[in-house]
Amino acid sequence: MSEENLLKLSKEVAVKFIEVGRITPASFPEDFKRIHAAIKASIDKEKP
Repeated sequence: MSEENLLKLSKEVAVKFIEVGRITPASFPEDFKRIHAAIKASIDKEKP
């Protein structure tokens, strides 16, 4: 997965969390980093 696609996916997940109230716009920068890192780690795990 390209970095651009990874960033887009991370943003979509973060926006969904904002919509359901799991994170706030104020905590977005820190939460986005954690979401991005978690998705990247999951993708890296699946690589052969």
